[in-house]
Amino acid sequence: MTEILSIGVPREVKIAEGRVAMTPDGVRECERYGIAVCVETGAGEGASISDSDFVAAGATIVPTAADAWAQPMVVKVKEPKKEEFGFLRRDLTLFTYLHLAAYPDVARALITAGTTSFAYETVQMPDASLPLLAPMSEVAGRLAPQMGAHFLESHNGGRGVLMGGAPGVRPAKVVVLGAGNVGWNAAWIAAGMEAEVILIDKNIDRLRYVDQIHRGRISTLASNRGSIERSVLDADLVIGAVLVAGGRAPVVVSEDMVRSMKRGAVIVDVAVDQGGCIETTHETTHTDPVYVQHGVVHYAVGNMPGAVSHTSTYALTNVTLPYQLEIARSGARNAVEKNPALAHGLSTHHGHVTYEAVATALSLPFVTPQDAVRE
Repeated sequence: MTEILSIGVPREVKIAEGRVAMTPDGVRECERYGIAVCVETGAGEGASISDSDFVAAGATIVPTAADAWAQPMVVKVKEPKKEEFGFLRRDLTLFTYLHLAAYPDVARALITAGTTSFAYETVQMPDASLPLLAPMSEVAGRLAPQMGAHFLESHNGGRGVLMGGAPGVRPAKVVVLGAGNVGWNAAWIAAGMEAEVILIDKNIDRLRYVDQIHRGRISTLASNRGSIERSVLDADLVIGAVLVAGGRAPVVVSEDMVRSMKRGAVIVDVAVDQGGCIETTHETTHTDPVYVQHGVVHYAVGNMPGAVSHTSTYALTNVTLPYQLEIARSGARNAVEKNPALAHGLSTHHGHVTYEAVATALSLPFVTPQDAVRE
């Protein structure tokens, strides 16, 4: 696997997904290393980036998705949809968010095609941080209270509760499940909206850190079934932000807990793209974002950052570009062997599943990334 000389950037086909996997600045960096970039026409429109912006940076605009997918390496934002499965092939390297534990059909398509795929969400540093997940987690976390506040409004089906309340009137009670990047940002923004915020996590050191930073503005609770049951019962807004890197999110709120919630309360399950951490959630879209079950409004859009596509595109590509360049310049095999972070990111290679949590979730054999690329 040698240097990749061209990268394709197709237009995203997921409903209401406006992000694009490369910016004009990214094109210029690729040009610097002799790597051509072929961008499908209109790929950047949803992020307010025109074809002419890409051309000015040195990209070639191609007329169809097939032209972009024909390149030896393709970078995307979201997992391939069914209509894109036909573009998958053995000599393709794909770099995108995959969340294969939640999307087994995508996993099967990649395995059948023999595609080499790297997942943004599992690229992992030695300190266990996830650098390519962090910016979208931050965006989704900051967006979650905004969406929750919107659907708490009476005309949107909610209880008619203002996040910050009013003089003499109690504010909304917001319960955030998980104190990682998503949860911390969600709690921070909700507190900024003057809501009463409870942040729940099993990592006491993480809760201690949040408590020190926010000095009582955010209440913290150790996660257990009892604390979650009591908190959810009285909540106006519940934000699910539980993450297991590369695997399916654990269900921490049961259907019985949802049934016990106030009528018109709102759930925002940010973890839905990894299967969801609320038992009653199923994935929705930006064009049809909510449904009501047991009298509770559920918001479960699988690509939340796509709602703020310009901001999200730049936040994402700021961190993905160095890894895109490394894979293109070294080839997948060398990148995996030289960079442990990218070895963690390898999900499939020539029919093998190379990320253990995905293999476990899908009951498939696991092959280490290093063994897979040496075959």
